Amino acid sequence: MKKFDINEDPHRRYNPLIKEWVLVSPHRSKRPWQGQNEAVSNITLPSYDPECYLCPGNVRANGEINDSYENSFVFDNDFAALKQDEIIQEIESENTFFCAKSERGISKVVCFSPNHGLTLPELSVAEIENVINTWQKEYTLLGAIDYINHVQIFENKGSVMGCSNPHPHGQIWAQSSLPTQVEKTHSSLSEYFEKKRTNLLLDYLEEELKIKERIVIENDYFVALVPFWAIWPFETMILPKRNISKITALTETEKTAFATILKQLTTKYDNLFNTSFPYSSGIHQAPTDGKLHPEWLIHMHFYPPLLRSASVKKFMVGYEMMGESQRDITPEKSAEALRNCSVIHFKNK
Repeated sequence: MKKFDINEDPHRRYNPLIKEWVLVSPHRSKRPWQGQNEAVSNITLPSYDPECYLCPGNVRANGEINDSYENSFVFDNDFAALKQDEIIQEIESENTFFCAKSERGISKVVCFSPNHGLTLPELSVAEIENVINTWQKEYTLLGAIDYINHVQIFENKGSVMGCSNPHPHGQIWAQSSLPTQVEKTHSSLSEYFEKKRTNLLLDYLEEELKIKERIVIENDYFVALVPFWAIWPFETMILPKRNISKITALTETEKTAFATILKQLTTKYDNLFNTSFPYSSGIHQAPTDGKLHPEWLIHMHFYPPLLRSASVKKFMVGYEMMGESQRDITPEKSAEALRNCSVIHFKNK
């Protein structure tokens, strides 16, 4: 009987954050690809586009005029997924098969920069710090609203991730309920804390720092790594080294360190295939229910779809839809590839 080799043999890895498994098939990473190839575009965009709904001073789809902003700029999403209106529940909420409940919330757009032609890795550390300042402000303002219990900060970068406008921007959705993935994470973190009186993610990070195998970047305050249970080929997570439950708890020094590692990680992504690397990213942090949450550690997820080149992406289909998540290239190989990438953007070399 062959001895198990985690780097070569099919196996499953457990994600303690959401209590789900991922199937890892390292031997499949060498298979030939004759499937779909995505269009690769490295077109240089202008710093200002008169037709862009997000550029300073331009008119948006609803007729509103953007401020002539010079840093980051926030406005209510013109096509919001959530509404602020308080609704009287008149639909079935208890029926086993037809359970539904109204959801109240606020959706906002955050423009990272007035420069239409830049992306996050192309901003300076100071400019990214300004974006973090905006995230902190919005988390505070939205979290203070009595019916808001969760504030989700996220970015979809690239058309392959459904981004309809190339202007550097992200979104914030704040709502009364904890979304499904956050609720799973909250449950796991709370259960671990109640059992061990320590923080799950801090304990996990301590073990990762001993091994070093999946670490991509480390500074005095933050670590970027490929999680042991990563699903997407080049998935990463940024974690702080001390117990910080929400973005507003960052010190000025930590904020600079966070901005630095954000710039370095997204630059490594772009350098991997010499392209503007698409991804969905988001910050998970403590609920805004007014309670203390020592079980929570703020962390930022990056889910990029590219698999082996700028034109070949990972598809979540078939087995992933019917069975469970699956990946070919191991997290260790992904971490090594990213770790070996420069932190100087390929456009500046």
